[in-house]
This record gives sequence, structure tokens and C-alpha cells, in this order.
Amino acid sequence: MYYTTFESPIGPLLLAGDEEGLKYLNIRKGKKKIEVPDDWVENEDFFSEISRQLEAYFAGQLKAFEVKLAPEGTEFHKSVWRALCEIPYGETRTYKEIAISVGKPKAYRAVGLANNRNPISIIVPCHRVIGTNGKLTGYASGLDVKEFLLRLECGY
Repeated sequence: MYYTTFESPIGPLLLAGDEEGLKYLNIRKGKKKIEVPDDWVENEDFFSEISRQLEAYFAGQLKAFEVKLAPEGTEFHKSVWRALCEIPYGETRTYKEIAISVGKPKAYRAVGLANNRNPISIIVPCHRVIGTNGKLTGYASGLDVKEFLLRLECGY
């Protein structure tokens, strides 16, 4: 597995993946900070295209990422993550709306858990999911980061 660190307006991001695709985009603050295992190899060049796209995203110039993804999770988690990728830039959805979209209308709590386990933040936009009441709810890297990303995209 290759990795690098990308400096962003919300702090350092850990990128990790291999030839299958990007497996992690980890915001290096908050509760979900992952540690780099000893057998991962630092390789900035491997992530040059993803880094270019992230720079454009944070500059407000990129609305859709074109990145090969290879997240690891259960089939349910992956179905939720695919649904997250369908939320257009600048829009939000509720946990309930995501549950309905994956065919499990009563599983909004499970959707919240899948959101929490999303290993590819920003590109798989779990920050675009809000509470049914329209309020910002849980975000492992902090609500300030979620708010920053939503403001960047839609002036939330």
C-alpha cells in the first residue's frame, strides 16, 4: 500500500491506496485519524493526480472527482458509499433519504454507521449528509470541518 500526506485548508489529509484504487482519504484530525502501518510505502508521485484534483476542489474549481476508488467494507457500507457519491456537489441529503435510496428505508441509523466508517472522506462525500431537521450532525473530523466543506460547496 502506498501513501502520502496532502496539505489542505482543513489540515493534513492522508491518502493511501494501491493499483486497485484509493482506499483511504483520512482527515488527520478528529476521532478517526488512522496510523500509517510500517509496511506502507510513502509515494507522493502515485497520488499526483488525486492531489491535483484535491487542489482544484479546495480552490472551488472542481465539482466532481475522477478517481478510481477501492474502499473496503461490507456490501451494505459500499451501497451507502455509492449513494453518497450520487449526491451532487452543492447539495445535501438526509440519512433517511440515503436509506431510502439504498432500498432500506428504515435503516437510517445503519446509514449513519456506514457514513461514520467511510474510509474515503471528501471524495465519497459523507459531509453532504445532514439530519432530517436540516442540522449538521456527527462528523468524525469535527462539525467545523463538515461546515467548512459544505460552505465551500454551497455556502451552507
